[in-house]
Amino acid sequence: MYKTITLRLKENDYKKILAGADAENRTISNFITHSTLKQIEESLFVDPIEMAEINSNKQLLKKIRNGHKDTKKMRGRMIG
Repeated sequence: MYKTITLRLKENDYKKILAGADAENRTISNFITHSTLKQIEESLFVDPIEMAEINSNKQLLKKIRNGHKDTKKMRGRMIG
């Protein structure tokens, strides 16, 4: 099911989005959706090549497992 949202944009931001949509021959709505989902995927998920590299690094996997165990036991402190 589709959802409708309303955006309030500055004129110069709207022009940039419109130019991007025109350059990719997309509607503004499709351009915003496509760009947003692409950004989310690139910033939140690991690509297959990077995941293979992580899985092949036994030392890193051991550190991740140890960190996970420490977190479950509430050991350490949160930084940041």
